Amino acid sequence: MSDTGQGRRLADFIGSWRLERQIRHGDGSVARFDGRAEWRAEGGGALCLETGTLTLPDGVAVQAERRYLWDEALQVRFQDGRFFHAVPPLGGRVAHDCPPDRYEATYDFAEWPRWRCTWRVRGPRKDYAMHGLYAPEG
Repeated sequence: MSDTGQGRRLADFIGSWRLERQIRHGDGSVARFDGRAEWRAEGGGALCLETGTLTLPDGVAVQAERRYLWDEALQVRFQDGRFFHAVPPLGGRVAHDCPPDRYEATYDFAEWPRWRCTWRVRGPRKDYAMHGLYAPEG
C-alpha cells in the first residue's frame, strides 16, 4: 500500500480490509454492516468482494455480499459490467444517477491506509446516508 504522491492506485487496494458501515435512513433508523472488503487482482483489474453481516434497524442480522469490478483507472463497475463511478485518486466527490434516485459519495484518503467512503442517496425510492470505514486487516 504505497503512497505515490499522485494519489491512490489500484495496487494500493489489493488485499483484505476490515469494513464497518453505518446506514442512517431518512426516518432516523440505523442499520450496520460489519465485515470485510477484499480486492483480488483479476483480468487486468480487480474484483472487490464485500462480505459480512448486515444488522437491520429491527435487530435482524443477515449475511450480505456485494461484488464490484475495479480497473487500473479506478473505474468501478457493477458485477454485470455496468459503469458505477470513478474513484478520485486523491479522494473527493463522485456521483451516480440511478433514476429516479441520485447517489453522491465522498472518498477520504487523508488517514491512509485507513480510509472512508460516505454515500448520500436521495430520491423518491431511497433516502439514506452510508458511512464506511476501511482499515487494513492484519
